[in-house]
Amino acid sequence: MAEAAASGAARAARALAERLDARTAAFLAACVRCGLCADSCHVFLADGELDSIPGRKVERLARLHRRYRTALGRLAPALVGARAVDDDALAELEDAAFGRCTLCGRCALHCSVGLDPAAVLRYGRAVLGVAGLTPKGIRANADNGLATGNNMAIGKEDVGETIAWLQDDLRSTVGDPAAAMPVDRAGARVLYLVNPREIKFFPLSLAAAGLIFHVAGEDWTLSSTDFDVTNYGFFAADAAASRELAAKVVRRAEALGVEEIVTAECGHGYRALRWEAPEWLGRELPFPVRSMVEVMADYVAAGRLPLDPARNPARVTLHDPCNLVRNGGVIEEQRLVLRRAAADFVEMTPNRVDNYCCGGGGGMLAASEHAAKRLETGRVKAEQIRATGAKVVVTPCHNCIDQLMELDRHYRLGVEIKTLAEVVADAVVLPPSH
Repeated sequence: MAEAAASGAARAARALAERLDARTAAFLAACVRCGLCADSCHVFLADGELDSIPGRKVERLARLHRRYRTALGRLAPALVGARAVDDDALAELEDAAFGRCTLCGRCALHCSVGLDPAAVLRYGRAVLGVAGLTPKGIRANADNGLATGNNMAIGKEDVGETIAWLQDDLRSTVGDPAAAMPVDRAGARVLYLVNPREIKFFPLSLAAAGLIFHVAGEDWTLSSTDFDVTNYGFFAADAAASRELAAKVVRRAEALGVEEIVTAECGHGYRALRWEAPEWLGRELPFPVRSMVEVMADYVAAGRLPLDPARNPARVTLHDPCNLVRNGGVIEEQRLVLRRAAADFVEMTPNRVDNYCCGGGGGMLAASEHAAKRLETGRVKAEQIRATGAKVVVTPCHNCIDQLMELDRHYRLGVEIKTLAEVVADAVVLPPSH
């Protein structure tokens, strides 16, 4: 064990000496320790621990950076607060980069010098990965995706069985025996990427998407392979895994000959494929990538999706997923949809790009090592929800759905958690013949 740990430290030291882009190097030297980031971080607001201040978390990595990347750090490390990599330093970095940070990016909005702590700590995660210290759940999900095309290793037969009964349910709902949830249909206009959890545990959200596509008259298809909207390589900060996971779905879309990819409600999945994948792959994608949130907003605006808000009478509030909103730019579309689909929609405070992370982002839900901290830091979001008086919390992200469901139980909020598509499907007005 000691030998493995030593080799991990040695690998991390080599990575620190060799791997660094100019942007991250600038960030590592930029912090002026003003403390403005503290009140922007949901982790610090929840636990009040100095180690949870974003600047303090950045410093965990900056000290190692100075030791291996600066002359003074190599010659007189004590003078500049530089530190060599050892087991304790790596444990502290793991706690900072995985245990106390969801990479939500809120702190960057309030930094006095424009530093992005999430970018720095993503680099820290990459260093930890080289040392073999990525949380086991995140690593396992990434490896499943690489080996099988989805993070839950769901086979084609299971996909087919689930879609078959969902299709039967759709036909019954709309009264149309020709209604379809097509799979592997070449030449469709849209390829819809889903979260494997929809197939295994949350089929209602997939059924809602099928109803919406049917009513809107969309030409679409699912895929039985390489269908996963998630990218756990992104959470692990593993560039090679991120690139290959994105390449899998791009190759599948090209093989099917679709014109557009629409991602299910997944914050990081949308960000990874829409904004990060072109850089990972070294080329522009041959088709647009849009979130289902954007697509539903377009359907509503074009009159393709008639909705009756009276069908959702309970008070509804909205949680903004960090990667979809703050880091993805999809901000007003979900609000347009909710105002048409719900009778009593109220905002959280703050909201939009300034909204607080739910506490489950950045792969935290898969990192069982940090489950207690995840629930503790979710208190900020729980308080936001409680203050709205809402009975239903809508969020267009399955990662957030899982965290909010746990927060509901842990903090006894007494709310129902739904995807945006589920609320829309409840409000859909079918033609009279149906």
